[in-house]
Amino acid sequence: MTPPVKSGPRYNNLITAEKVRVIDDDGENLGVMYTREAIAQAAEVGLDLVEVSPNADPPVCKFLDIGKFKYEAQKKANLARKSQKTQEIKEIKMRPNIDDHDYMVKMKKVAEFIEEGDKVKITLRFRGRELAHQQLGMQLLQRVQADTAESAKIEAHPRMEGRQMLMVLSPK
Repeated sequence: MTPPVKSGPRYNNLITAEKVRVIDDDGENLGVMYTREAIAQAAEVGLDLVEVSPNADPPVCKFLDIGKFKYEAQKKANLARKSQKTQEIKEIKMRPNIDDHDYMVKMKKVAEFIEEGDKVKITLRFRGRELAHQQLGMQLLQRVQADTAESAKIEAHPRMEGRQMLMVLSPK
């Protein structure tokens, strides 16, 4: 049975290097010394010897409280994850013979979504005989394109997919 893999930096007896460069808790460089001596000095101060730069030659270790160090690292990772913004794709559905007021309401929503930083997929659904007049749908999507020109860029140009015409806008 193999021991479980530890995540995070190596500390105290988990450090495999024979000699390490040591930095004390005040940030002063104590020089290169044997790992056993460094662990003993850290224990005298009541701290752990933590490997902060394992790829250096010799590895750099620091006197730290390992519990506090892991806690701070976890808090930093949570803060980074919280501040990320995921970009969603919002969909607006229209018909080729949409009325002016309905069009303006839809365009208000498109502007709102783009303002929030989301992508907008505009779907134009053709029914029955409307399919014979695809140029009306293309004109409508070109109107949408012109109305959103200053705030959005076209990510996917208008194209037919079955009975639907699609276009994707993304924030500039």
